[in-house]
Amino acid sequence: MSFDVATHSEADTIALGKALGPVLSDGDVLALRGDLGAGKTHFVQGIAQGMGIDDVVVSPTFTILNYYENTIPLQHFDFYRLEEEYELDDLGFDDYLESGVTVIEWSEKFPDRLPDDAAVVT
Repeated sequence: MSFDVATHSEADTIALGKALGPVLSDGDVLALRGDLGAGKTHFVQGIAQGMGIDDVVVSPTFTILNYYENTIPLQHFDFYRLEEEYELDDLGFDDYLESGVTVIEWSEKFPDRLPDDAAVVT
């Protein structure tokens, strides 16, 4: 199933994420795609708010993963700076997919590593 929802501002993008956050379940994976400045991190900020996470959510561009503890944890990956697929193995990436909500910015860099049921958000 696919559907289109367009946002036209930072506030709209955060609000969309905030509406999605409460309906996400343990084991859900969202594969985010979009150019620099498209609003991927703002979307994740809204998801975190919707999940009840009060932490400041920032892009994990340099850390690769930001982990937010919660009833259902939020695992926020950013593949932008990764060059080779083996780097995912070094991070234990597949282990994170087993639980929590996993959101991946720049997921198109390693599409073969995404679960078949990952929701792709562009």
